[in-house]
Formats: sequence, C-alpha cells, structure tokens
Amino acid sequence: MTETANPGGVAADRLRSYVERIERLEEEKSGLTDDIREVYSEAKAAGFDTKVMREVVKLRRMDQSDREEKETVLEVYKQALGMAL
Repeated sequence: MTETANPGGVAADRLRSYVERIERLEEEKSGLTDDIREVYSEAKAAGFDTKVMREVVKLRRMDQSDREEKETVLEVYKQALGMAL
C-alpha cells in the first residue's frame, strides 16, 4: 500500500486506517457496555444489589496486595470515624 501525504506531511492512508480502527473498537466497546448493563439489569431483577456487585467486580480486578491495602486503609478510616464493628 502506498501512503499518500498531504502538504502537511501526514500520511493520509495510515491516519485513515488508525481512525477507522479506533471507530470500530469504539463501536465494539459500546456494544460491550450495553451487554454489561444488561447483565447488571438481569442481576438486579433477580434481587442482587448491583452497587455491591460493581464493587466486587472492581475488587476482583485488583491485585491481592492492593486489595488488602485498600481494605486495611478503609478499616483504619472506619475506626477513626467510629464506624468499626
């Protein structure tokens, strides 16, 4: 493929290719976001707390040491505010 450049020195074919790839990925991302939203809706209809589910998903993505550090700091803050059990 021969790349054409405009007077500004931009390789138009390459730029177009990148832009089109990004557009396709954005469409896929939008579809996945809709799918995720649907799963949360199904879970809510089944009686699950979706706010808590989102937090669980977030925690599961974290490295174990980062998760433990977050939980430790949260516990310290709760104790400082008189919220600890």
